[in-house]
Amino acid sequence: MARTLSSAFSAVLVASTVSRLLVDLNRSPSHRAVYSAVIRKAPPDVRREIYRRYYLPYRTAVEDAVRAAVRRGYRVVHISAHSFAPILDRIVRRADVGLLYDPHRRSEQRLCALWQSAMRVRAPDWRVRRNYPYKGNSDGLTRYLRLKFGSGVYSGIELEINQRMIGNSARGWEQTRSTIVASLRAALDM
Repeated sequence: MARTLSSAFSAVLVASTVSRLLVDLNRSPSHRAVYSAVIRKAPPDVRREIYRRYYLPYRTAVEDAVRAAVRRGYRVVHISAHSFAPILDRIVRRADVGLLYDPHRRSEQRLCALWQSAMRVRAPDWRVRRNYPYKGNSDGLTRYLRLKFGSGVYSGIELEINQRMIGNSARGWEQTRSTIVASLRAALDM
């Protein structure tokens, strides 16, 4: 999804294929779940090496990209693309797409409301929810970046896609990505 968005909007792409089973790149370094249960049991030098080799380069690349754009006078809309399990702890998650944002940031709230509306027009059968299945101001990279960059120059949105939608046919996944791009483009033009 991130590659598709980057290509469609000629935007900087910072992507990683590191599994959360190694290190969760979206968590703060001090967050209890930054490392999986298995890695938490590993020796400290192993965790330090994982942090140095995988965590730090990714987080630094994202922050540097935002900082460079802000310095050039741009207003940054950072879309952090994720997926979520359709069922967690035997609870069915009732959404196809989630848009996470800080409700105290009007620019983020407005963009997500417009994006949600634009998705509903293009995919009326999708369940698009805001700040679901997680809260938009929970611990994560966008929250960290909001502390570094004011709301006048930075909006951090987490796009959460139900893994059920990704597991469809290649054609279905292509259509999903196309719908998300078209709806974001419409929301940004409003």
